[in-house]
Amino acid sequence: MEIDEMLISKAIVDRFFNKLLNSLNMDVAIVGGGPAGLVAGYYLASAGVNVALYERKLSLGGGMWGGGMMFNEIVVQPSALSILDEFGIMHSEYEKGYHTADSIEAVSTLTSQAAKSGVSIFNCVSAEDVLMRPDKVIGAVLNWSPVEMAGLHIDPLAVRARYLIDATGHATEVVKVVQEKVPGKIGTPSGHVEGEKSMWSDEAETLTLQNTQEVFPGLFVAGMAANATFGGPRMGAIFGGMLLSGKLAAEKILSALNNDTHN
Repeated sequence: MEIDEMLISKAIVDRFFNKLLNSLNMDVAIVGGGPAGLVAGYYLASAGVNVALYERKLSLGGGMWGGGMMFNEIVVQPSALSILDEFGIMHSEYEKGYHTADSIEAVSTLTSQAAKSGVSIFNCVSAEDVLMRPDKVIGAVLNWSPVEMAGLHIDPLAVRARYLIDATGHATEVVKVVQEKVPGKIGTPSGHVEGEKSMWSDEAETLTLQNTQEVFPGLFVAGMAANATFGGPRMGAIFGGMLLSGKLAAEKILSALNNDTHN
């Protein structure tokens, strides 16, 4: 059989647009494909939620790829080992309380399991704005990342979602849009993004979970975006808090979706 180049193109276009159409009106939109976003997507999709994830870069995984200073190993504390085990990521104890995992295996497995769970993943896509109504955020405004990088004046497309997760890490991209453009204040002490503080791993790992919450009606923060929003410190190359934050964000949104159904 001769390979038909036109049919290759048609298959790609058909399959992609089917995925896109199914993600125009969804339960949850996740902005940011780092470990917190991938874990949140996995647990949401595994629970039967219609969820899409948008990553501005070509590859997913955020800063986990590089481990610490491009030494591609990560450290995870015992409280998060159950997530590594559920995803099938190998790890070993270095000293009591410190387990290591290969960052390449960790990222590739998180990505694979998120996709297999049913998360619709769109890479090279940026969220440049949100959809707003008087009482809450109701969706995301999207464009191709290369369009943004080139500075081209091309109108975006909008998608509806009952809840958004900002998992964009240090940048807090969605929260900053809401802070600057949406009426009302975000749910921090100052009403604004507090900003990330210098490294304090132990404190950061605790605060990552405490700060994983709904910061504005319809908008949750997870992972490093949660700490940067609420003024927590950075944690460095220990990733248990990031993984646990993604799971916690999923649990809180599942509870909110359940409450919406019964109200």
